[in-house]
This record gives sequence, C-alpha cells and structure tokens, in this order.
Amino acid sequence: MKYIATFDIGTTAVKGVLVSVEGTAVFTKSINIETIFEGDFKEQSPLDWHKAFCEISKECFAHGYSPEDIIGIVMSGQMQDLIPVDKNGINVGNAVLYSDGRAEKQAREIAEIVGIQEILKSTGNNFDGSMPFAKLLWLKQNRFNDYQNTYKVVISSKDYIILRLTGEYVTDVTTGATTGLMDIHKKRWNTDWVSAVGMVKDKLPLLLHAEEQAGIVTEKASIETGYSVGTPVYAGTGDAGATTLASGIASDGEFNINIGTTGWVASVSSDVLLKEGVFNLAAMPKNLYINVVPFLNAGNVHKWISKTLAKDREENEKYDYVGKLLEESTPGSHGLIFLPYLVGERFPVMDTKIRGGFVGITPETTKQDMARSCLEGVAFSIRQGIESIGGKPNKISLIGGGAKVKVWCQIFADILDHEVLVYNDSEFSPSMAVAASVMVAQGLITDYHRFTDLLKQSENCISYEPNSSSVEVLNKAYDTYCRIYPGFKNIR
Repeated sequence: MKYIATFDIGTTAVKGVLVSVEGTAVFTKSINIETIFEGDFKEQSPLDWHKAFCEISKECFAHGYSPEDIIGIVMSGQMQDLIPVDKNGINVGNAVLYSDGRAEKQAREIAEIVGIQEILKSTGNNFDGSMPFAKLLWLKQNRFNDYQNTYKVVISSKDYIILRLTGEYVTDVTTGATTGLMDIHKKRWNTDWVSAVGMVKDKLPLLLHAEEQAGIVTEKASIETGYSVGTPVYAGTGDAGATTLASGIASDGEFNINIGTTGWVASVSSDVLLKEGVFNLAAMPKNLYINVVPFLNAGNVHKWISKTLAKDREENEKYDYVGKLLEESTPGSHGLIFLPYLVGERFPVMDTKIRGGFVGITPETTKQDMARSCLEGVAFSIRQGIESIGGKPNKISLIGGGAKVKVWCQIFADILDHEVLVYNDSEFSPSMAVAASVMVAQGLITDYHRFTDLLKQSENCISYEPNSSSVEVLNKAYDTYCRIYPGFKNIR
C-alpha cells in the first residue's frame, strides 16, 4: 500500500495524518505548540514546529510504516505569518504570528506610499498591521540586524517545514493572498511596492499552487525525519484553503458555513468580492477564489441561551437541557424573533455598538421558543450575509461545533430553503483534504471536484432537506427579522 504523509501546522498544534491512496487515515498524531506572548506581540518558535514534525514522522515509521511507501509529503498551515530565515534555512528569531498587529504604523506608511485603493484593487483585501508586508517593514525599522541577516521570508508555518525538508523557499497562492503583497489575479508579487518602501525585493519566496512540487527530501532532512531521500514534497496550502476543501466546496457558487464561537461563511467563486468585511483568498482549484465573510455571533449565542435558561444546572448539563427544549420547539418560535448581535456585528452589518434582543414576547412565550428563536436568529443573520454576497448557492455545507446540534442543522436548511450537507467534524480534516493535492499531482484523481464528490458520498456526510411548511413560516419571520436592526439602531 502507498501513502501520503500530510500535516497541519496550526497555531495550537502540529497534526500529522498518514493517508492511504484510497483516502483512509491509517495513523494520526497531534503535538501541542506553545505561543510566546510579550505584551501585544504574539510569536512562535519555528524550531518547535520542526521538532513536532520530526517526532510525529518518526513515530509513524516506528508503527511499521515504511518510508519507501510514502509517495509524497504535503501540508497545510497557519497563514499570514512573517518567518525570516537565513541562507542556511534557519529561522532568524521567532515567527511573528498572523494575529500580531504590531505593524500598524508601517501599514499606514505603506498605504500612503502605494495607495490604499491600489492595494485593495491588486490584492483584493484591505491592508493593516497584521499583514506580513507591513511586518517585514517593521522588522527593518525595529530589528535591523535581523532584517540584514534575513535571506528570505516565508509566510506559513508549513513553508518553514518545506524549507527544512527541501532547501526551497516557497509559499502557496492561498497563503500569498494574506500578505498584502500578492496580485490575487496574476498570482505574482508586487515587487515594485517592496522597492518603493525601501526594502529588498528578492527576499520573497516562490509562489506555487498547492499541487505543484516544491522539492524533494534532502539527505540531511532524511536523517532528521526518517523520510527517504528524493521523496516529493508539495507546496500544499494555507489552513483556510484546506478547511474550505475539507468542508466539501470546490466550485463556483458553493458555500460553507462554519459555526464556532464566532462564525464565517466561505464561498468559492470565479472572482474576488470587493465588499466591506469580505476577505478574499486564492482557492486550491486554479482560477477560483474563496470569499470569506466573518460573523461575530454564532456559537456564542447558543452558549449564552444555554447558560441563561439552565443557570441552576451543572455546566455539563446546560447544553443537554437546552437540547431537549429545542427538540420540543416549533419552527418560527410562535412569532418570537431574536436579533443575535450580542457583541455587535461586522457582517452583514458593521456595527460594534449594536446589541441583541427579542421581538414578539407574549404571555405565552416559552423557554422552548426562546431557545429556538436564538438559533433561528443566527441562521437569519447567515442568510442575510449570503444574500449580501450575492448569487444563488449551488451547494451549502455546514461544519463546526454548531453542526453537532441537529435541530440547528434543520433550522439552517429551512431558513436557507436549501439542502445543507453536514460533515462529521474532525480535527484531522484539513490534513485529509490537503492530501487531495498530491492525488491531483500524481493523477490519482482528476481534480479537486472529484475529492468533494467522494466526500459527499462518504458515511461522514449527513444531508438535511428543507421542510416546506417550515420554510413558509420562516420566510415570513425573515421579512420581519430584516426590519429589526434598523429599528434597534434608531432607539439606542
């Protein structure tokens, strides 16, 4: 049997999955990673990523799997980092993480020189101090010796592991879209911008698509990791690219809803979406884009109503109690509607000061109505967001913690009046998805669409169909819902 070694080099852990060419995970292991906090600075040591990668790889081989049976190595990883490395491929200091916004001053300088509209037009995104382009200028201005010792920068944690395996300085186009420096349509660096702000333009890595080969395992890397010399290593993708593919969407007009504490909607489309609040990425399939819309209110609403209605119960009983209330509830919540903006919102409205509230409480309103209306409110907000993006969805999938609440899944199907596909959430899903790039590269599958087709046909996929009577009730409620925010806004 032949295998693909896949990894997800995330913010909290390095996760390894050995995937057979038939698409089955035969070995998994995860090692946690520490983040270094110094005031507002957020950093990690790339050496920790490499140590975890080597440990997972060697343990895999200790379980009896042969390096000779590995046909490729591929990874996903956190994006939007700044990872300076020297001529020997060793990191110069720590990696500055995507969530570190230290370079706001430098972002303003760059925007003034290049022009904020020019940046938006070329990159498809707004520009701020979290972008690696701005962080590189910060490095020059604040740690000049480190800047001088930097031969190249890489942008994703997995790029650093690729470098240690192959000696090649590369990144993928999904990750490149998070830099504030890549022309998202032409898939090339705006090197003239680098020169314009007084930096050296040849410090940037080579841009590749996920399925393109970055290099091969060197003799030194073979000793460190156990992989055979000459094993192909592929560019892989940033974590958002892998997560999107793992959610079963790979074609224009397909949408994924992720319900965590906060939430987002990711759509695959044929072009970027230049709207406030939308972040655009290059997708794994060539010539397609991922339009990501973040929502502040999602699973936090479920958590709030659970704690509120079950405040006298033990912590581990609160969700079970509300789950029973939901099972006893009625679509439309007997006319009760909830605006879910508990902590303000950024899409489909941009209003940090607005707060949530119920409309339609009567003497007959029950706990069941209150619980259900909260989840319906989140689904109404997601529907409004999808309509703001534009276009009629061809496919909708749902992942995240919220996808484990069956009543909520049905609520989404009814409110969106569309089949909703729910995939069993797995911490190793991105690693499984990124294996598809090796399968495409080596001709084991024709394209990424074949991977998502196989995903839909698997036992891990559950389909929720809209109920016509519920759809009618909820469409009327949605019309009312859309009028609530303007009213609340005017009375605060």
